[in-house]
Amino acid sequence: MQFLKILFWCLLAFVAAIFTLGNWTTVPIKLWGGLIAEVNLPLLLLVTFLLGFLPTMLYYQAVRWRLRNRLATSERTVTDLRGALAPPPAPALLPDPEPEPALPLAAVPAAVPPGVA
Repeated sequence: MQFLKILFWCLLAFVAAIFTLGNWTTVPIKLWGGLIAEVNLPLLLLVTFLLGFLPTMLYYQAVRWRLRNRLATSERTVTDLRGALAPPPAPALLPDPEPEPALPLAAVPAAVPPGVA
């Protein structure tokens, strides 16, 4: 998949370079006060693209930030509610103060099947 991404960006850069070489002309832009600015067409297209792209990108980042904050607040609320609604932990069992003495193996009764004496 990484190869396809690299291939896509290389093809896009190649097409942009061919477009730039084919359209390298100056475009007159009339400014205030009778001023005229001569700008190369590829540079003019890049500036107009950025003028449209940057506000949209800033809006997108603001929406992502706001949604990320809302999600974090919701996750904290869920965690707090789970902690409040969880049953209290069971009391720990304390070990017996005196363990029973171990019986020797000869003292342990053996199971005897019925009918056998």
